[in-house]
Amino acid sequence: MWSALAALVVASFLIALSPGPGTALVLRQAVRGRRSAVAVVAGMEVGVAVWAVAAALGLSVLVTASEVAYHSLRVAGAVFLVYLGVRAIMSARRGTSDVEVPPPTGRAFRAGLVVNLANPKLGVFAISFLPQFPPAGASRGTLLLFAVVWVAVDTAWYLVLVGVLDRVRDRLARAGVRRALDRVCGGVLVALGLRLVLDAR
Repeated sequence: MWSALAALVVASFLIALSPGPGTALVLRQAVRGRRSAVAVVAGMEVGVAVWAVAAALGLSVLVTASEVAYHSLRVAGAVFLVYLGVRAIMSARRGTSDVEVPPPTGRAFRAGLVVNLANPKLGVFAISFLPQFPPAGASRGTLLLFAVVWVAVDTAWYLVLVGVLDRVRDRLARAGVRRALDRVCGGVLVALGLRLVLDAR
């Protein structure tokens, strides 16, 4: 069991390293302050935890097996990603700054939560990823333990990323750098949203 847990930790870390909407969100919020970035991470990880626990209990199959539920979540998630991306791009074009007055942490938390909850591909990934590691015939408690480990590793990585970005925040918060980051992060979010809505199951 310990070797299986170790393998899960390594695999979870490697997966966390791959960039995605979460990385773009954390990068954009880190410019606005550590609290906002941590709030985004908290929201994201609650979303990951929901899918991980659902996979451990076999519940996420209900969503992935339903065409209506799957595509509804897919479209909702894509629309939200595009919305966040367009807002970031417009902010860069206007040259507006919310660095001095960071957005409420509640809004940052909700952004992270919705991005992961409304991503059915995360549910598909969870039900194909987690079952590879527990021993055959593992109890429900063991499956939940593996789910918790996955979420913990993912959370640890993003908190490390927040810490690193916070150390260079003064440079990132410069007007020109901030506008460039908004454009890049906005473009990435829009591209990921379009890919999610256009990508066939």
